[in-house]
Amino acid sequence: MSPLSLLLLALASVPSPPGVAPKPVPPPGVHALPPSETPSLTADGSLAAPPVPLEEGDATEEVEAESAELEELRALEGAALDPESKPNAEMMQSLRRLGLTNPLRLRMLDALEEPTFREDTTPPALARITDLATFDISQVKDRFDIPVDMQPRVAEYIQFFQGPGRKWFRKWMSRSTRYLPVMQPILESKGLPRDTVYLAMIESGFSAHAYSWAHASGPWQFISSTGKQYGLKQDFWVDERRDPIKATHAAAAYLKDLHGELGHWYLAWAGYNTGSYRVRKMVQRYGTNDWWLLAEEKGLAKETKHYVPKLIAAALVAKNPAAFGFSEEEFQYESALDYDEVKLTDATDLDVLARSAGVSVQDVQDLNPELKRWCTPPATAAKPYVLRLPRGTSPRFAENFQKLSPADRLTFRVHTVKRGDTLSQIAQQYGTAPEAILQMNRLKSARTLKLRAELVIPVPSGRGGGAVASGALASKVAQARRNGVVAMRPEDEVPAGTPKGPVAAGPVKTEKVNGRTRVTYGVQEGDSLWLIANRFQVSVDDMKKWNNLPRRNRTLSLGTLLTVWPSEPAGSGPAKVEERGGTIVVASTVASQAPVGPKGKVHTLAVGETLWSVAQRYNVSVEDIMKWNRIKDHRTVPTGKLLSLSAP
Repeated sequence: MSPLSLLLLALASVPSPPGVAPKPVPPPGVHALPPSETPSLTADGSLAAPPVPLEEGDATEEVEAESAELEELRALEGAALDPESKPNAEMMQSLRRLGLTNPLRLRMLDALEEPTFREDTTPPALARITDLATFDISQVKDRFDIPVDMQPRVAEYIQFFQGPGRKWFRKWMSRSTRYLPVMQPILESKGLPRDTVYLAMIESGFSAHAYSWAHASGPWQFISSTGKQYGLKQDFWVDERRDPIKATHAAAAYLKDLHGELGHWYLAWAGYNTGSYRVRKMVQRYGTNDWWLLAEEKGLAKETKHYVPKLIAAALVAKNPAAFGFSEEEFQYESALDYDEVKLTDATDLDVLARSAGVSVQDVQDLNPELKRWCTPPATAAKPYVLRLPRGTSPRFAENFQKLSPADRLTFRVHTVKRGDTLSQIAQQYGTAPEAILQMNRLKSARTLKLRAELVIPVPSGRGGGAVASGALASKVAQARRNGVVAMRPEDEVPAGTPKGPVAAGPVKTEKVNGRTRVTYGVQEGDSLWLIANRFQVSVDDMKKWNNLPRRNRTLSLGTLLTVWPSEPAGSGPAKVEERGGTIVVASTVASQAPVGPKGKVHTLAVGETLWSVAQRYNVSVEDIMKWNRIKDHRTVPTGKLLSLSAP
């Protein structure tokens, strides 16, 4: 006879008090079943589940469905680990069939002394750890599904989080409650340990908008190329590296590949930081896959050597904050990421979406951190864009969004900035407002637009009433002004492509100082110190001394202002300084150096000179110089060539 049958017989043989019919007593809040619904044995000896009243059926089925798999797993695990002290799997399956609220099931559990199946299985709180040197990590290893070892570097990171890094760790912990509930199931579904999530903690502190010096972005800190390799879209509209859901799927796939290649989670984590190739080479070079030995050798960056112990330390403290000296009052836990999804078939202004859902634009942006613009990307009915909205707001959104008139909608264009563009000109071209352009592109001001930059241009759906008449556009302008965004006056705008800083070319000012001539000269394209020194018959060393230039300075920036003290020939008085074609020259020197040619205008091409710089100097065009000297390719003119600077 099976153990279950023996137990049932034992329960049935318990005598009842005199005059009282045997009747199971349910715990408080649990109703006893009528005699007609008492469980019975099936043909194979197991217990048949009692019929469920119709009015309670749905709720009971839902609870059973959510609990059955986990309970059976625990039963099988218990039987496998300690068959003698735990009831076998067959018995626990029979118990499960009784239902969670069946009084007979509860009595059987009491008899089997299995409170585990009714009580919280959370491990007891870890005692306060005051000495890391004597801390026995084996007492917490079973609380993690990733390998954890206590090494000196791990202890150092724990102390760092307790001390100098405490304010950052508080923020990480406060933010973790928003992302752990959504990230860990994704990791588990991909076959990764759930505690791998702490890699995102040390990478970004669970920040969707973290951006590193290496141009890595998002909570899992993907660089652009790796993100694209694992399916994260990055374009004008979105950067999916910043999306906590999509990026976690990509990180899980990447880490799984790294683990498959390198064979151990420590090596996979290190590979995530520095690349699998470097870690694999280290394993081959030193003939070991023991991370702690590899970390002592040369060949890995300091950041990579610290990466594994930092992750272990973060996991230890995050799962046992009180044991490591943190109090609950230090954390301001964020609510779990929870949302509805709606499908959009066109690019839509975030402000319009937020008003339709009855939430703030910030709420929409927080749930959709991948969005780079103040609107969603272009979409179609066949390929809609899936937008997240706060939980419970999708019905209101659907109702209000459908009622929007064309005047309350905006369409969008993409404009690539060209040389000479200004914000006011672009706004006029599209029939929109400068403030709206600034707001849509998250710009505070645009005195100067960057060449080849792409701008989202909000355009009213109905152009008949004019740009200002559009309700959506007027709302966008008002929103921009509330955020401190104000367009500049057109006369104060600088056309795109205008060089920054001084744009002087050639002489700026000539003056007498203590009887000597001083020239302020603006560097032109093609100029060099050697060329400028030769024009004024001075030495390069003097030029450097007058302008406090380093001895090895080899380049000059366009428009830089230089001070020049032209030389004066002995015995002939000060040389006459003249301006010719936008360049200051010493008249006597030019006259003595310039070979006499047709109409007296010739020039010997010096080292570093170009036809363009010569043309600027003599106020002629490059095309004319090429024509007068029968030059076909301006790039092949040799140094020392005598150039005619006037028509023959």
